[in-house]
Amino acid sequence: MTLTAVAARHVTFTAWRGPAGLAAGSHLGTVVEDGRLAWGAAAGTFTYADPYGAEPPAPVGYEWAAWVSPEVECDFGATELVPSWNAETPGDSWLLVEARTATGHDAAGRRWTRWFSLALWADSDREIHPTSVPGQAEEAARVETDVLAADGFTAFQLRVSLARRPGSTARPTVRMVGAMASRVPEDAPEDVSPGGLAWGVELPVPPYSQQLHRGEYLHWDRGGQSWCSPTSMSMLLAFHDRLPEPSDYAWVEPLIPDPFVVQAARHVFDYAYEGAGNWSFNTAYAGRHGADAFVTRLRSLTEAERFIAAGVPLAATVSFTRETLPCAGYATEGHLLTIIGFDEVGDVICNDPASHILPSNDEVRVVFDRGRFERAWLGSSGGVVYVVHTDAVPLPAPADPAEPNW
Repeated sequence: MTLTAVAARHVTFTAWRGPAGLAAGSHLGTVVEDGRLAWGAAAGTFTYADPYGAEPPAPVGYEWAAWVSPEVECDFGATELVPSWNAETPGDSWLLVEARTATGHDAAGRRWTRWFSLALWADSDREIHPTSVPGQAEEAARVETDVLAADGFTAFQLRVSLARRPGSTARPTVRMVGAMASRVPEDAPEDVSPGGLAWGVELPVPPYSQQLHRGEYLHWDRGGQSWCSPTSMSMLLAFHDRLPEPSDYAWVEPLIPDPFVVQAARHVFDYAYEGAGNWSFNTAYAGRHGADAFVTRLRSLTEAERFIAAGVPLAATVSFTRETLPCAGYATEGHLLTIIGFDEVGDVICNDPASHILPSNDEVRVVFDRGRFERAWLGSSGGVVYVVHTDAVPLPAPADPAEPNW
């Protein structure tokens, strides 16, 4: 999870989904079936030695098919790119998600970076251990866990490779591929955003406390004390009735409360980052359970109100000191909590999984001062949120059609 940001507030989100969207771009062995990107035929082979599996890592051969997105133009000189995808990887299959950026507005004269690997991902840890790829950098671009940071790029492309063992019948499928491109300032606006659309609206989002899992399963991000992201994601999935089935988390030790939170922590864990806060992995986990999910940035709480009014709670990334957000009762360098509504004067109602009072689901709800929360959120992550919804709860219209960020 990255909490860096730079220069004037611009955000766009581009997604390819459905038959028309996924038919665009270039197909190297992939096909579109039932509105999904699917395996058609192998386009080549490669080997991969999972560094987080057996010791010593053993190279395994895979065949691959790939889809390359159309080139996407950015009018504002973006500095960060965050991918999202909703996919299923049965059997021995998995995905490689890559991105590249370019400078220059003339397509013929663009200078492209190389392709950067942003995720080796599967919806389980059965075949590979899902991971980001650290240590990738060149003069104009670098990978920071779930973010491709680049210097004022004006175009980007994504590439998704579907992998499986030779002779396998597994057919990985992808429902959506998308990316948020942004350029945001390091500081929040001085003025508090206006509002009113969702004042007095509170969505019935089930409250879950990460503190109930302190000391449990420490090999996944030191246990529940660090599980703000999977706990927040579990709240969003529960609201949309998309939690995993009990059979999925039957492996969790008996008597552990809210075992689906442990399931989420396991399946969003990034083995290179050694944490459960990879933004893209969290929304991919939601996508595995039938939700439409992606990462984006919002420009203000006014935009967040549009989601609440439409019946869509959010998970927000924020960092703060005890002084900047005193109602929290603690400080954090990076945290996820859910925005579930606004009170009658526009203050923000959250389910905060790190509730500092007691390790109880009953202690999760908290109301934050609107101005303090907005400044902490926009000034730390630049307004990053997880958006999770279903067809039964459509998204509101984007606030800025010229730069739609959802």
